[in-house]
Amino acid sequence: SNIIIHQAFIPLLYSRLTITLSVVRDFQNLSSPYFVPSYTMRVHGAVEVHVLAAVLVLVGGVHQLQHAFAFAPSTPFLPHAYSQTTHRRDTAPHYSHTARITFKAAAKKSSEEDVDRSTFSAADDWLDAAVRSTLEKGGFDESSFLVGVLGDLHIDPRKMDEYQEGHDHWTPIFQRAKEAHGNTALVSLGDLGESKNCEHNPQNPSELFAGTTLCHEMAAEFLRSFDVPYEVIGGNHDLEGIDEFRTDQENLEVFMKAHGKPTPQFCREIADKTLLVGLGSTIFREAPYTSHEVIIDQAQIDWFENLLKEKPAEDGWKIFVFTHAPPNGSGLRVLQENHVVNGCCWLNHSNESQCRKFIELVREHRSIKAWFSGHFHLGQDYQDSITFPTIDPKEGPYPNRGSCVFVQTSVMRGGTSRDGRQQSRLLRGNKDGFEVCTVDHQHGGKIRLDATITYKDSGHEVGIYMHDDEAYEHDKYFKVYQPTEGDQSYFCGAETDEECSITEDEPVTMDTRVWWRLSNGRVLGIMNGMLLEYDSSTLAPLGLVLSAKELLGRAIAVVDSGLDECIMDEDEDNMESVECDDHYKEREQAIIVHDPENGSIIVVQPNEDGSYWRKIVRNKIARMKERRREKAAMLYGMERLWLEPEEAKKMVVSTWGPYTTTSGNAL
Repeated sequence: SNIIIHQAFIPLLYSRLTITLSVVRDFQNLSSPYFVPSYTMRVHGAVEVHVLAAVLVLVGGVHQLQHAFAFAPSTPFLPHAYSQTTHRRDTAPHYSHTARITFKAAAKKSSEEDVDRSTFSAADDWLDAAVRSTLEKGGFDESSFLVGVLGDLHIDPRKMDEYQEGHDHWTPIFQRAKEAHGNTALVSLGDLGESKNCEHNPQNPSELFAGTTLCHEMAAEFLRSFDVPYEVIGGNHDLEGIDEFRTDQENLEVFMKAHGKPTPQFCREIADKTLLVGLGSTIFREAPYTSHEVIIDQAQIDWFENLLKEKPAEDGWKIFVFTHAPPNGSGLRVLQENHVVNGCCWLNHSNESQCRKFIELVREHRSIKAWFSGHFHLGQDYQDSITFPTIDPKEGPYPNRGSCVFVQTSVMRGGTSRDGRQQSRLLRGNKDGFEVCTVDHQHGGKIRLDATITYKDSGHEVGIYMHDDEAYEHDKYFKVYQPTEGDQSYFCGAETDEECSITEDEPVTMDTRVWWRLSNGRVLGIMNGMLLEYDSSTLAPLGLVLSAKELLGRAIAVVDSGLDECIMDEDEDNMESVECDDHYKEREQAIIVHDPENGSIIVVQPNEDGSYWRKIVRNKIARMKERRREKAAMLYGMERLWLEPEEAKKMVVSTWGPYTTTSGNAL
């Protein structure tokens, strides 16, 4: 509704608001005003305005009317026929070049009454404070933008109430952004459907909901309901329609069709020289190991690298990246233990060269300003859920993360949270920098400022955490110790000494924390009673080598295997001599785990590719077939061997590799 207010009556408005008012010129023949009861109206979709004394009714001729004070269409003040405000999606905002007056009331809030945006505040109050902050720094322009970032949705069609509640929390945020500058969008980080049967298909009561046509159509409808342009990328569950689709490609095509995507990746220019770029997982059935690995195909990686070359920081480009899982080297340390031990923490986790490629691109291209990811279902209250490009030298050496801030995103629905949090990310910025914020869906959509990042130049930034770490004292998340060069937990000598007692013959406990490098550059470490392998470059955890059950109470040593060159004794194991090739440079070593009490010894053997973490988790299709074979065996036992169901379940076991002996003989 459009209300015309003569500037002489501005002081009648609520004195604690900052209002942008277009000037109304050349009023003539102004009659005496009539006063009517007070009304509550909403400016720019969110700010409540109280007309304290009354509403001025203008009677008479008005000439050369150029602008009006625009209220949101929901205002109950005038009939609906007077509503003129419209918003078009996917169109560039119009910036008026006519003069504007920014009115700041004479009676301002005192400093102690100002909203502290670094603590959770009601959405309206927080947004008011955010607008004031922007106006004080020059106002909105063509570089201003706002993006809503949703973590793993895992939609369950039986539990849509929580999604509607989360949707409603975003409504005032997007409305305010559309009216302030228009550069707004929504990004979903994938994993759109619940990976279980949701009573959605009576014809197949065991079908998983995730990845089905119905799942993607419901998700698309939900994302469109925010009434802003949206983008989505695939997570590790989005091609899980294994009963409906025979191949990953068939499943991927339905995913893209439902969301109107020409490719698995996306690129959107949200503001002047500011890009939103997303990369999606495209492999599920064909995953080499666990299906929960997020795999970006080589075509997308090549596309991404070419885009970065075409949009350099030196030309003013700023790129915000979105993937389901974070890249190796991000420094994020609030992880789920199952993602660590099963080798599915990072993008392309099991492919060593591709896994490292993403951080290499970040280091090379300073146009990448932030990288958002989900996957872990953990909250945003921990400082370790955001990492900056640089750190205080007192905390360790330079992390070499380019100009990129890495940001972890939580979940909207309570049933999918692994630490009780229900949160989304809010990204807002302009040519001078950006803010990372939290929208809390557990507490009515309250908003908190988490971090501010200020651009110093095209390749340098200053980041500030805006609140203390609020970690819970519980074990619902796995805060991974990540080694840093020269820290006190580093054990020197394993690279060079012929014999190195890592734990100095003391048994490993849950508090043991030590890491070391082997002569071939591989990095191993002990944390939470487990032996883990870490990336040799980024020192990010790669996967489990030995579980706590296998390691606790035992000691670890690294010894030379006794071979100075790669020639095997031809008399041993009836094997022929193997001559060294030109690339062989490393010294062979053995990792020995021994029990100081009974003298038992375990030799930890590397994988065929030289790594040590257990690459034995098979993908979901393989495991599904295994369960079917086991079910067939149980039925056989009940029908032919007269076993009771529970007894048959206990008696059926499976056998498979990898081998547990070096005898070289299958017998």
